[in-house]
Amino acid sequence: MTTSALRRRAKEARRWLFDSCFPLWAEYGLTPAGLFPEVLSLTHDEVGRELTRVRVQARQTYVFAEAWRLGWKRDAAARLVQAGVSVVSGPALAPSGLPGRTLNAERGTLADASADLYDTAFVLFALAEAARGPLDPAAPLSAARQVLGALDQLMRDSEHGGYAEVLPAPTTRLQNPHMHLLEACLALHRSEPDAGHLTRAAEIVGLFDTKFTAGSGGLLGEKFAADWSAPGGDAARIVEPGHQFEWVWLLHTWSRLAQKPLPEAALRLYTFGVSTLDAAGRACQEVTRDGAPHDPSRRTWPQTEALKAHLALFEQRGEARFAAAACRSFDVLMDEFLTEDGGWIDHFAEDGSVLAKDMPASTGYHVVLALAELIRIMDA
Repeated sequence: MTTSALRRRAKEARRWLFDSCFPLWAEYGLTPAGLFPEVLSLTHDEVGRELTRVRVQARQTYVFAEAWRLGWKRDAAARLVQAGVSVVSGPALAPSGLPGRTLNAERGTLADASADLYDTAFVLFALAEAARGPLDPAAPLSAARQVLGALDQLMRDSEHGGYAEVLPAPTTRLQNPHMHLLEACLALHRSEPDAGHLTRAAEIVGLFDTKFTAGSGGLLGEKFAADWSAPGGDAARIVEPGHQFEWVWLLHTWSRLAQKPLPEAALRLYTFGVSTLDAAGRACQEVTRDGAPHDPSRRTWPQTEALKAHLALFEQRGEARFAAAACRSFDVLMDEFLTEDGGWIDHFAEDGSVLAKDMPASTGYHVVLALAELIRIMDA
């Protein structure tokens, strides 16, 4: 497959976003409480929930910021981004200055004020993306600086590195929230390039080099002991192909922004991730470090991360094999997981039967980001 084949798919991605995805999620827009809905049914009815996650409010804020930058109905997109920023910089914040976990879906008030690094990372990401457009950057970046101040004061682990994933500090450490904090730092750098965000990003990349990939095969682990040493049991044995791919894209993005060479680990993770794909190019949920399936079911998000990894290496090297791999991942995503009317079937069993019971809004962040990268790289 050639570059022209990938460009055609980029144009198809743009059409699907403009004609199906953005209209569907904008149609539901905001609830009476001013929140993005947590989930839709598979037939696109809103599913009532008592609570909604802060991370969903942040992710949907990003979705409509990307819609605005791509040129979709800018007035509507800007209104939705402003609503999202108002939530993640307002009622979603606990008295500590850190985001909480959940909001009351009916009242829009904070229901669970517990600090969580994953939710904090996505609030920072949303604020950074809103600052890139459509909003005046002053307010979202000021809010982000306040959240970062609380993060450093309350959650930084000065002894072992990184940040506590929750408070009080847990005994099991996780790479995933740190991965998304890196993503937020890179987004903040794009919005505020002289504010030192790449320094924080470099600290997380250092953890990736020395702790996250210290296990067998130099692969990305998921869980660690409190001091970032190797865990016991399955936590040491099981890895997620989707996260191997996600780090490939993040390392590529970091290398571009920091003007550093692509770390060698990116190719190692990419090679392993590709080895776990099935013949059609589908990614599964979990494998062992020797590549044997552990959870062979398939969700939407690992497909988007595989696409992003292929695109990252295509942008780095310009080789046709990466373009061909990106075409395969795009076809899997578009033909099997995304629906013509702008939604997704989020989870399939190994045999192809549908496991998804509804349509989580949180998946939109993965889909829109992957397709936006395809559009950007192919100048579509």
